[in-house]
Amino acid sequence: MKYYIVAGEASGDLHGSNLMKELKIQDSNAEFRFFGGDLMKSVGGELVNHYKETAFMGFIPVILNLRTILRNIRKCQQDILSFKPDVLILIDYPGFNLKIARFAFENGLRVHYYISPKIWAWKERRIKQIKAYVHKMITILPFETEFYKGHGMAVDYVGNPLFDQISEFKKTASKIDSAKPILAVLPGSRKMELERMLPTMAKAAKLMEDEYSIYIAATPDFDVEFYESLIGDLKANFVVGETYKLLNSARIGIITSGTATLEAAIFKVPQVICYHGPALVVAAAKKFVKVKYLGLANLIMNKEIVKELIQEEMTPEKIVNELSRFKTIEGAQQIEDDYNELLNILGDEGASKRAAEIIIEDIK
Repeated sequence: MKYYIVAGEASGDLHGSNLMKELKIQDSNAEFRFFGGDLMKSVGGELVNHYKETAFMGFIPVILNLRTILRNIRKCQQDILSFKPDVLILIDYPGFNLKIARFAFENGLRVHYYISPKIWAWKERRIKQIKAYVHKMITILPFETEFYKGHGMAVDYVGNPLFDQISEFKKTASKIDSAKPILAVLPGSRKMELERMLPTMAKAAKLMEDEYSIYIAATPDFDVEFYESLIGDLKANFVVGETYKLLNSARIGIITSGTATLEAAIFKVPQVICYHGPALVVAAAKKFVKVKYLGLANLIMNKEIVKELIQEEMTPEKIVNELSRFKTIEGAQQIEDDYNELLNILGDEGASKRAAEIIIEDIK
């Protein structure tokens, strides 16, 4: 069968590549064309457009690159018609993908969405578009499943693909050799994020460097010198492109809100979640965002199992204070119990395999 997949950023490329591997196992005649990245390309098929040409985030970047975005939308639409796939699979990236969903639906194609947009947090009005143009939603978070069921939509929960990635890592996992316990600092991956988050995180780590070895997760997209310019006189080590190895070695963590907070929970790393964004953006978010928590672990558990320090709450002293509670017997046992409950809720590995089974069965 013929599969057309659209992923608009690095995480979508990762999830898309794992889904493609499973589709190939279950369908020996699988043909792929896709908007994606290097990981999807490594599986096989035809890469039509790299996500680096479409990954514009934020109001200003979108406006400045609107002509490019519209050109890519037209390119995708025309290529889908030429390929004539048995199914179109969309991965997150709603600003782009919902336009593609409508086009494909109106041209008689089967449309599946794998990795839901975060419409449960904001822009809930997009549910009307999803219900109108998407035949099946495949979710990776339990509360997303309930959200779509509540809106009367066909939805399947397959578990979280992070389990697949972490399970694969653990087959050959190694740890960082350190004389002292390791404090992991995961400041994010975008330049603006790093500039806003890392200096404060480094000040907190500085207060703990007598007790811990400090390791900072870095992305290959930036030179280590850039990170060093943001941490003052902190004595830190850098782990470039090996976040799982760092989490597998860490005693505690200071982590920017995002997927990394759930990854840390799966590795059972006690953590504090941090976020400090532009004042206007955060003010707007408080007005429009409908969820109680930023951290995925907290959202899934529907309670704050790890502390979230947002905006002015994010200070070096408060970060250290929150992490210190994990040194007590009670604090260590509580986070262990909460993480175990979280893992039971999430299920086990095999999300990509189950998603592939659902897609193939639906086409048949």
